[in-house]
Amino acid sequence: MTSSPVPARKGKPARKGKPKGRHPDKALSAQFVRAAPPGRYCDGNTLYLFVQESGARSWVQRLVIRGRRHDLGLGSAALVSLAEARVRARANRKLAREGGDPMAERRRARDVPSFAEAAARVLAQKQPGWRSEKHGRDWMSSLERYAFPRIGKVSVSEVTSADLLEILSPIWYTKAATARVVLQRMRSVLDWAMAMEFRTGNPCDQLRPVLGSQHRVIRHMPALPHRDVAAAIRAVRGTSRSPAGPLAFEFLVLTAARWGEVRWAEWGEIDDGARVWTVPAARMKAKREHRVPLCRRALEILDRARALDDRSPFVFTRGGAKPLSEKTLRRLLKKQEIAAVPHGFRSSFRDWAAEKTDHPREVVEAALAHVVQNRVEAAYRRTDLFERRRHLMNDWAAYLADDRSRD
Repeated sequence: MTSSPVPARKGKPARKGKPKGRHPDKALSAQFVRAAPPGRYCDGNTLYLFVQESGARSWVQRLVIRGRRHDLGLGSAALVSLAEARVRARANRKLAREGGDPMAERRRARDVPSFAEAAARVLAQKQPGWRSEKHGRDWMSSLERYAFPRIGKVSVSEVTSADLLEILSPIWYTKAATARVVLQRMRSVLDWAMAMEFRTGNPCDQLRPVLGSQHRVIRHMPALPHRDVAAAIRAVRGTSRSPAGPLAFEFLVLTAARWGEVRWAEWGEIDDGARVWTVPAARMKAKREHRVPLCRRALEILDRARALDDRSPFVFTRGGAKPLSEKTLRRLLKKQEIAAVPHGFRSSFRDWAAEKTDHPREVVEAALAHVVQNRVEAAYRRTDLFERRRHLMNDWAAYLADDRSRD
């Protein structure tokens, strides 16, 4: 049998230490909650009823969280019954005893972003690590087009696998590559939500068996046979209103580099005396610094580029401090009806090295800045085979300069 609830005494000093005797437990009744006069009443288990002079009644829990006392509001007594308040108080007390923070849980529940807001925060987190701003725009635009109409305004904690199936099913087979990209990007957003403790699982994990296999076919980037590369260089020379484009194209072919590495190349990376171009790790696909030996023709191209604009930090520029456009080389090749993309000339170089030379495979792979896949071999290889690569690149330049038949 519990004692009758008594309001806290006013105007008298509080007794030091804990009160003697048995702590109250379920001291209040539903009838008393409805009729209690102004004051503070203890129900037990850290739960209190506060009745204001105006008659407003609310539940407050006094709880020690990680060594500090806090008052947690549990809602109005008009909306939260005595039984509900006891359940909430018990759950909060249990969580606090286990080292958790009920206040943090409530803040998280209140501050959960929508899927669109979460995507924006993920983009802001990832963008500094990407080499291109365009990738960030593409990343967001794919979600805006396919995901946001369905789940953009939905709380990131409430997104379900059914929502994701509604997004992906219409494009899973008709736009297979796009669907895979959208799935990957939605997974990134929901992984972030898990890391922020807004949810406990990622619904993307359940989709693959349901969506089914796409029977992916590997499509290689269009590339020229190596015997036709020299003719392509001659066709591109002098065809653009800006000479920087053709120079950049020939430099790309001679160095077997990626277009992003060439497009953003800066004069500070070039050592004319040592005949070396050092591409920083931030611009490399493998995130490792890469030294590129420069043949005589590559140095001539650099001299011509320097004469065009020696004020820009970029080697190949469209004027001022701007590098060439990402589409510059594709337009040049398309204009000359050359059936290849810039990246395809790395394949042409690789085929030439395999078919026409005796250079070891590891030297050719190092020239392409490919990562050694075997972990044991990678652990022991401490050299970048630079001098052997210099001989390889000189042979490639000589092959391209030879106007004789490539049969």
